[in-house]
Amino acid sequence: MKQEIHMNLDDVQKLVLYGRAFSAEARIEILRLLCRGERNINEIAETLSLPASSAAAHVKVLEEAGLITTSLQPGVRGSMKVCEKALDTLKLELTSSHRAAERMEIINMPIGSYVDCLVEPTCGIVGEKGPIGQEDEPRCFYEPNRSEAQLLWFGKGYIEYRFPNSLLKKVQEKRMEISLEICSEDHEYNMAYPSDITLWVNGIEAGTWTCPSDYGGRRGMLNPAWWPDKNTQYGELKTWRFESDGTWIDEERVNTRKIQEYGLSDQDYISVRIGIKEDAAHPGGINLFGDGFGDYSQGIRLTFFY
Repeated sequence: MKQEIHMNLDDVQKLVLYGRAFSAEARIEILRLLCRGERNINEIAETLSLPASSAAAHVKVLEEAGLITTSLQPGVRGSMKVCEKALDTLKLELTSSHRAAERMEIINMPIGSYVDCLVEPTCGIVGEKGPIGQEDEPRCFYEPNRSEAQLLWFGKGYIEYRFPNSLLKKVQEKRMEISLEICSEDHEYNMAYPSDITLWVNGIEAGTWTCPSDYGGRRGMLNPAWWPDKNTQYGELKTWRFESDGTWIDEERVNTRKIQEYGLSDQDYISVRIGIKEDAAHPGGINLFGDGFGDYSQGIRLTFFY
């Protein structure tokens, strides 16, 4: 039995994913094809006259949006990825439960604007035109031109940013969101390489997300042409959300700590630290994407709602 999804305009992250999924005619054609039954990647490519690599990339976008599911099944030569439609009904109501008086402020932080770090190899930084410093050398994280970073990665440790909170002197926050594109970190891309990635706010643990992969196999949509295909290509856009009823990662509540417990106005800034805990079950490192790498044109985005 297929799933039914009902949304309104408050489901911002889902709407972004669905909007991206439906923004290409080829992806709509894939959904139409799957209405007639499951297909593997090669069958999709052949039926729609697409290169197999393009078909795989479109399937990935549809899978990330939750519109299809995939599974590995035995094939003539190894395994093959089989695709199946996951939804029968997708209903959108153009309504919102938020009060009209609610406002928001967005702060975009470039990934190179960190104020503290403690990293171990594998590690490195690249900008729009090439590497910044020497790869697998933690000293590169102190290069003066690190502010130009578009992708950075490390196998162990953390990186810390400080966001301004001057707005909170004048208003009362209702909730806060922190979104970033991230994935695991292996020497090259590795689709079976989980990592427990933790975010802290003002030194308080806000939740851990287990990323399943160091993603590759297709090029990140924003990656420059010089970036090698064998390397990490893209991540997942994850959102930590802080509300009066607890702390959430996307649509899953990860603890009951309220937004008021993070002390957002207790000091002159809000500290946001991203890293791997020393006792992590899956210490698989981090890739952090800027607005010129990966699939999403953003760095670290903090949004206040008040």
